[in-house]
Amino acid sequence: MKQRLLFLGPPGAGKGTQAERLCAAHELMHLSTGDLLRAEVGAKTPLGQEAAAVMNRGELVSDELVLAIVENQLKNQSGGWLLDGFPRTLIQATALEPLLEELKQPIEAVVLLELNDAVLIERLISRGRSDDNESVIRNRLEVYREKTAPLIDHYRQQGLLQTVEAQGSIESIAISIEKSLC
Repeated sequence: MKQRLLFLGPPGAGKGTQAERLCAAHELMHLSTGDLLRAEVGAKTPLGQEAAAVMNRGELVSDELVLAIVENQLKNQSGGWLLDGFPRTLIQATALEPLLEELKQPIEAVVLLELNDAVLIERLISRGRSDDNESVIRNRLEVYREKTAPLIDHYRQQGLLQTVEAQGSIESIAISIEKSLC
């Protein structure tokens, strides 16, 4: 099975759930950029302090800072990993690739979890979060499509993209993902 992975997909497609399962089953390091940022901030590392200052101003953490945090995690990693939540844009992807080449850890596969909007909206609303109303969800899906569509094409052109239909049971989706990575 391929060992250096990216997960892409719209909000509600099950990326986090499937990433956790796959990482646990195959001893991959799960690199969720949100979790990494929070960990760096909590540990008060130099990168974390820089990120905290930016977030405390209500700004988005720069791509450069996220890349530095990812690099920090990967530079001593000898096993496999799964990047979840980064890159989200073509600019981020083109910045990430030279870093991974330098670390001699190029991406081996990109899993795109696809699901139709009606099911996504239903899933997200059923989570019961206050920010998950239909208009907010539709906006998040639109932003996802606007920012991520070029990324999907980018990885497809590189021959890395594996598309998995993310409808069905958690287990059946996990099996489909595993098959796509063999």
